[in-house]
Formats: sequence, structure tokens, C-alpha cells
Amino acid sequence: MPIFYQNKEIVTPGDLLAEGNYRAGRNTYKVGEKIYASRPGLLEYNEKEVRVVALNAFYIPSVGDLVIGKVVEVNVNGWVVDINSPYLAVLRASDVLERSFKPQRDELTEILDAGDLLIAKVTSFDRTRAPTLTMREMGLGKITRGQIVKVTPTKIPRVIGRKGSMINMLKKETGCRITVGQNGVILISGRRLEDERLAIQAIRKIEHEAHTSGLTDRVAEMIRREKMKEEPKHDTESL
Repeated sequence: MPIFYQNKEIVTPGDLLAEGNYRAGRNTYKVGEKIYASRPGLLEYNEKEVRVVALNAFYIPSVGDLVIGKVVEVNVNGWVVDINSPYLAVLRASDVLERSFKPQRDELTEILDAGDLLIAKVTSFDRTRAPTLTMREMGLGKITRGQIVKVTPTKIPRVIGRKGSMINMLKKETGCRITVGQNGVILISGRRLEDERLAIQAIRKIEHEAHTSGLTDRVAEMIRREKMKEEPKHDTESL
């Protein structure tokens, strides 16, 4: 029962992945004894199933996820938030205000207005109703500074790294505060624009090379190399 690609190898739609008594898993289809890819992605297989992890998958909310979103609408009870997903999220005023919400007293646009960016957490979602959010936890709230960068949501685990190895290295080497949303949106805030630019450059490299091994070391080397270019060169005099 041959498999024509290695595990984690990139495949494209129509590629013949395997032949034999395998199940056709996610993003594949079977014709006779042959299994083909239906979407671009990374091949995964075991002795029973062949599947493809899509490289451009949408973000599907999950309870407990940290997300970075944008307010797209203000209504009488709260806000509608774009969380980089097919599903718009709902943020109720009661999940923002520490006190009870009274529409006749509280002007919601003074708290969050259309276009504002925020960090929130998903509190419920079952695919039959819009996901709900909260900002009533430490570290959540309106974003007032920094830069936003978006990556394919399926690449977020690579940005974080095993046991946080990648993201901790990025914070240390760039000196930036980096908040990673599970929805593929990342907030970067540094002391200098150059530091933020370097962090964004590193994240782009991670996204493009997510399928390769030894990536953490290569990204760290790139950051150090770029930092050396920025160091001022001092004139020297012959003695």
C-alpha cells in the first residue's frame, strides 16, 4: 500500500497521495483504491488514514481561545466583532463593564466604537449561534498601540512553538510584547518601530517556512543578523 509523499510534505489539489486500503481523511477524496488531495496543505497519514491539513483554513472559534478582533457594529446591547472567521462574534456590554449595564445611561461608542481593535476571549460557540466574547479578564481589552499582523490561523501553533519556544524567543530577541490570537491575528508592541518591524519580519518567515524543521534556530539567527545591521558603525583612527 504505497504512499507517494512523506509526512508533513506539501501537496496540492489532484496530487495522488496513496494507493491501497486507506481511509480518505480531511481534504482528500478516493477514486477506486487511489486517494487524492482536494486542497493544498500538509500531508498526514498513519496505517489507516490519509489526510491533508489545509494551509489556508479558516479560523473556527473554540471556547477559551484568545482572539484579536475589530468592532464592525455597535448596537443597543453591545458590539459585533470581526474575529477573522466566517462567524462574526458578539461582545455584550455586560462582558465588558464591571458594573451593570443600563442603555439609558451608558453610551457604548465611548467604550468601543466601530473600527476599534480589541483582545478578547471566546466564551461560547456551537455553530448554531454567533460566538460570544468577553473582555472581563486580565490582559483583555481595547488595543491602543502596536501593530497588527495576520497569518494563516493553522500556522499559529508554529508561531507559538513547542512549549512556547518560538514565541518566547521572538519576545526576547526583539524586545517586543507579542500577543498571539488563535484566530491568526497577532499584536506586536515594541519600544521602537524598528523592533516591531523586525518582529513582523520574523513572523512572516515563520509563516512561509512553517513546514520545515530547525525553524526556531533559523529565525533567531535572522533576527540577530538584522540587529547587527542596525548597530551604529563607529569611525576608527589609526594610532
